[in-house]
Amino acid sequence: MKTTRLRLLQDIRRDHWLYIMAVPGILYFILFKYLPMGGIIIAFQDFHPFTGFTGSKWVGLKHFYRLFEDPDFFTLLRNTLMLSVYQLVFAFPVPIILALMLNELRREWFKRSLQTLVYIPHFMSWVVVVSMFFVIFESERSIFQSLIESWGFENFSIMMDPGMFRPMYILQVIWRDSGWGTVIYLAALAALSPELYEAAKMDGAGRFRQMWHITLPGIRSTIVILLLLKLSDILETSFEHVFNLVNSLNRDVAEVFDTYVYRVGLINGQLSYATSIGLFKGVVGLLLVIFANWLAKKFGEEGLY
Repeated sequence: MKTTRLRLLQDIRRDHWLYIMAVPGILYFILFKYLPMGGIIIAFQDFHPFTGFTGSKWVGLKHFYRLFEDPDFFTLLRNTLMLSVYQLVFAFPVPIILALMLNELRREWFKRSLQTLVYIPHFMSWVVVVSMFFVIFESERSIFQSLIESWGFENFSIMMDPGMFRPMYILQVIWRDSGWGTVIYLAALAALSPELYEAAKMDGAGRFRQMWHITLPGIRSTIVILLLLKLSDILETSFEHVFNLVNSLNRDVAEVFDTYVYRVGLINGQLSYATSIGLFKGVVGLLLVIFANWLAKKFGEEGLY
């Protein structure tokens, strides 16, 4: 025990600036992730703000029974899972492809400029992103509507069409977040030894074979870890994003758990019911991470733990 403490003190003394830089992140998780977990207790109560935790009636699993018996439950589950699956299938591979393409560029100034251009959208809020798409597709003098008129078709609303909600959602996710995701993969690619590529060239391997046999295997562990993290959020959708896209016409396909929690929890004041939904999502995410981590180790990957 003393040896372990002594080693820890030596590590802190040697890398004290790294630990100081980690303090804001640690405080963030303590204040906004761990301490609020104490509020989970209201999922098992008929919570009233005026009576508090101690004065509210304990009701056990009442709100969970209500959730599973709610006619909207399977609609919410379907909508949330569909968006998450679409992101895994269409949005998750895009940063990998972008990173591989950028890695093949030989002119460094062009590579850096292009990388900057593709990850700039990440710094825009979802309100701005949705507004931009609205101007492009919905306004009377928009580019899209002008093209439709020039081709002889009648104007129609894409963002109000329930059938177009999911494609529009995924398109916006890809446009905003894919460039930023390439940063992680490019960092992993930078750690690959140039000697591997030189040896492959001597063996007659072209650029595609080098990519297939060296680059992709080199970042496979990074891909697996990010995929595991993505699976843990399979019932999580960006509230700000969906909230700005949902309307009365597409609500049947756009309403997800996050917007439902906002509606029943904050608007209707059913705090205990909303908390039970959040706890259900958290438990499902935890179980998925455990299963996916076990599956990754079965295939020889490192996993998260």
